[in-house]
Amino acid sequence: MQKVVILTGAGISAESGISTFRDSDGLWEKYRIEDVCTVEAYERNPQLVLDFYNARRRELFKAEPNEAHRQLVRLEKYYDVRIITQNIDNLHERAGSTNVLHLHGELNKGRSDINDNVIVEIGDRDIHIGDRAPDGAQLRPHIVWFGEGVPNIEPASKLCEEADFFVVIGTSMAVYPAAGLIHFVPNNVPCYLVDPKTVTVSRPIKIYQEKAGTGVKKVVDELIQLAQPEP
Repeated sequence: MQKVVILTGAGISAESGISTFRDSDGLWEKYRIEDVCTVEAYERNPQLVLDFYNARRRELFKAEPNEAHRQLVRLEKYYDVRIITQNIDNLHERAGSTNVLHLHGELNKGRSDINDNVIVEIGDRDIHIGDRAPDGAQLRPHIVWFGEGVPNIEPASKLCEEADFFVVIGTSMAVYPAAGLIHFVPNNVPCYLVDPKTVTVSRPIKIYQEKAGTGVKKVVDELIQLAQPEP
C-alpha cells in the first residue's frame, strides 16, 4: 500500500475554532512568546504558563473536528496515511485518523518537569501547581516550548523519506524544524499544498489556495482517484 505523508499546521484546526498563533488576531497578539512558551517563562512564572495552557485545553475540548480532519480519514481505506502535525490539539485523532505524529506535543497530556519521558494522559483537566507526575515531580504541559528540542523530528523525517505522496495543509512553512521536512521528500514524489495564503515552497507542488475545509477534499478526491484501478 502506498504511503501518503501529510504535514498539518494551525490552518487545519482554525476552522474548528482553535486560536492560531501567527495570524493578525492570533495568540501572539495577546501574549509574548517569552512569557508563556519557554522554559525560562515556566521557571519564572509557572502559574501564568499553566493558566495559558489550561485555557488552550478548555478551548480544545469545546471544539470538534472539521471537514478537513474528516476528509483525511477517508484516505485510510486506500493508502497508508501518516499525519505529522505541528498542532497540539487532538482533532485528528478524534476525527478517526489512526497514525498521528505530534511534533510540538499534546495538550491532552502532561509530563514530569524533570523527566521528559514520564508522560500521562490528563484529558480536559487543568494542571495546577502541586499536581504531581508519577515520579513525584511537578506536572507540566506536554508541549515542546521554544528553545527545546523536537524529539519527533527524526521519525518525522524518516516518514517523509518513505512518502509516495506528500501533502501540506494549513501551515506557513516558516517554522523550523517542521518546515524543513519537505526537503526529506524524494524529488520524484508528487506534492500538494492547501492554504488560503501564499506559501513559498522550494520545489514543484500543486497548490490549492483555499481553506482546508474545501481544499483538502479536492486533494483527497484526487488521491483516491489515483488509487482506483483503471476500468
